[in-house]
Amino acid sequence: MRITDLRVFRMAAPTGGSTNWMFVRIETDEGIHGIGEASLQYKDDALEAELLDFRKFLIGKDPFRIDHIWTSLYRRVTWTGGAVTISAISAIDLALWDIKGKALGVPVYELVGGESHDRIRIYANGWFGGADAPESYAEKAAAAVADGYTAIKLYPFSGTQGARQDRLSRGTAVVKAVRDAVGPDIEIAIDIRGRMNMWSARRVAQRLEPYDLAWLEEPVMFDNVDAIAQLAREVNVPVATGEQLYTRWEFRALLEQNAVGIIQPDICHAGGMSELRKIAAMAETYYVMVVPHNSNGPISTVASLHLDMSIPNSYLQEVFVNWLPVYGEALTNPLVIEDGHCRPPDGPGWGTDIDEAALAKYPPVAYTPVESEPYLQF
Repeated sequence: MRITDLRVFRMAAPTGGSTNWMFVRIETDEGIHGIGEASLQYKDDALEAELLDFRKFLIGKDPFRIDHIWTSLYRRVTWTGGAVTISAISAIDLALWDIKGKALGVPVYELVGGESHDRIRIYANGWFGGADAPESYAEKAAAAVADGYTAIKLYPFSGTQGARQDRLSRGTAVVKAVRDAVGPDIEIAIDIRGRMNMWSARRVAQRLEPYDLAWLEEPVMFDNVDAIAQLAREVNVPVATGEQLYTRWEFRALLEQNAVGIIQPDICHAGGMSELRKIAAMAETYYVMVVPHNSNGPISTVASLHLDMSIPNSYLQEVFVNWLPVYGEALTNPLVIEDGHCRPPDGPGWGTDIDEAALAKYPPVAYTPVESEPYLQF
């Protein structure tokens, strides 16, 4: 079997703004194709150019030589790494695993070790749409729990810069209202999105300590591992990070600090199935759990579930539950979430494909530059 083509296609993501989901389809001379995802917010054109450049290398290659292809793409350019290059490699890697699974007639998770779990527990993101006060957050959180989710995440400190002290009080009030609404047994994660400095992050952690958080996500930026580790040791709230780290080499520095208990690599950005399994194995030696980041499209979600099924230290899987209807349209074999748990779709490879005809309802949108938010200081 040989690779004959690589094609890129996009659809508008249901996120608002100028975000698209990007997919890769790799064809072979035996009529078997594989699907990967390369969604990288606001960098569509650069990413597509990188994928089409890699296409020149891939034509004629044996798609079963997945590790060889990964290493060749990673090492063949002078400027190794970076979000665009690694996301392109990730998408190609995912498509190659799909091809191999289809060719051998087995799900991807069987190829990479088989089931470590019977099913994967989902943590719900995106359930809070329209909430603008503690009371409305509480109401929507209770509804998510009623739908069967036992873990939820929210962003109580997001918004415009404005009155900082009021924002700290308001965010804390939101978390308290959510905890009161869902009770003591539901896991609550808070995402800061790297928007705080150390001083502010400490204050927030102190305010939120009574609410028994599952984790405080990216309280400070990802690019200073020493600072993240210092903060994680200082506060009494678990700290999670990793969605903006790429490859085993960047995660090595974080793990060697032995300060965080949860890492969040993204299967579309950190190196695909091949690389995330290696990152997960490294994490296991430090007794660190893996909770894959997933703010991407449907193939990212499906591939993450295959990863989760195959590694012993997966804990939860992020899903934007408000996007599930669009996932259902885009996938030929949709996801089924029952009692807050999910398995990959049944079938070889990913067990599903992208319905390209259905994507016509969501034509890609042009990028509109956005202004970066400064650090939040409380």
